[in-house]
Amino acid sequence: MKKIVIEGGHLLSGTISIGGAKNSVVALIPAALLTDGICTIKNVPNITDRDALFDIVRLLKGKISQNGKTIHIDASNLENTLINQEVSVKLRASYYFMGVLLGKYKYVEIYFPGGCNIGTRPIDLHLKGFKKLGAKVTKRGHKYIIQAEELKGNVINLDFASVGATINIMYAAVLAKGRTIIKNAAKEVEIINITEFLNNMGAKISGAGTDTITIDGVESLHGTEIAVIPDRIEAGTYMLMGALLGDNLKVEGIIPEHNQALLDKLKEMGVDYTISEHTIIINRCSNLKPVNVTTLVYPGFPTDLGQPMSVLLTQASGTSLMEETIWENRIGHYPYLQKMGANITLDGLKATIKGKTELKGTEINATDLRGGAALIVAGLIAKGTTVIHDIDYILRGYEDIINKLSNVGAKISLEEI
Repeated sequence: MKKIVIEGGHLLSGTISIGGAKNSVVALIPAALLTDGICTIKNVPNITDRDALFDIVRLLKGKISQNGKTIHIDASNLENTLINQEVSVKLRASYYFMGVLLGKYKYVEIYFPGGCNIGTRPIDLHLKGFKKLGAKVTKRGHKYIIQAEELKGNVINLDFASVGATINIMYAAVLAKGRTIIKNAAKEVEIINITEFLNNMGAKISGAGTDTITIDGVESLHGTEIAVIPDRIEAGTYMLMGALLGDNLKVEGIIPEHNQALLDKLKEMGVDYTISEHTIIINRCSNLKPVNVTTLVYPGFPTDLGQPMSVLLTQASGTSLMEETIWENRIGHYPYLQKMGANITLDGLKATIKGKTELKGTEINATDLRGGAALIVAGLIAKGTTVIHDIDYILRGYEDIINKLSNVGAKISLEEI
């Protein structure tokens, strides 16, 4: 087991380069199996979620080769076998193999997916979408069997603009007969990236990035290539660190408009930053103004940045409100912030945060991926030493975070327990 040790209070100066988007690559890797050809995916981040997906691809007899951040997936000898619990529970994104294998083979067996415990995260919307396309869903314990004699396009109205359901239904529909229309579709930029990949394969999809996506089924797909977009959540996390400790901290390789909701809040709080094409230079603000933040579906303030954002609010002069509206368990980090000295009052998913408070280093536990990132932010500004346990959550989605922070002046290390 490993732990992260942080000596707080050191300014961050230099350059941090952003990697490929976790939330995009975890869907792109399964999508490569829709064709019998070879697909190339560039700018793939080195995160443990990637490795977990590789395990599933290899279980299905897909071949993977890698050259730096570029991977090649050959699905020419794929076998549609049971995705067992041992590999499916490693990450939530294992559910994308449902839509892919259903679309390609009209049959899939898979155990319930895993991932961070940030809420009940039901897959009802995915299953309802599959049923609307003509599939039958059978649940046996923790295993799902999804099958269809034929998949036919249909109009699917999502009760909630779910990213996972939108993508999974697209995967099932690209090889279905006729036209599928997804209404109240998620609009996240990662979906645009995934749609480009599918269209490069020969799919006929329009409307990505809007609330209505249209898929006209095709007979087959062919091999192609795609580059993973920059990770807006990784970028946002480092921007928040810069707002607290930045000394001309440069975050490069970003698409600024993907982080517009965060940038608007930083400006409202008085943070000094300068944007130039794909780079932001950000400096610490000694007199942060309190703000109210509510997480929403894209293009609103991202739920994935709500937890790191809450740490910034502890350093604002006054009372801020932080409300989570997407996942009910995105509050596990608050007791640890309170343990470090934060003045936070919880009322369900609403947090009243009073600042400015001095945080003090102590031993704490990451409860999920983004909660773990929030605790790193807290450790960087805390007085003394912070030790974070259960760090596997963090390594799931932040590429080389220890070295990236060390290279800009943070006193942070990864240590064996």
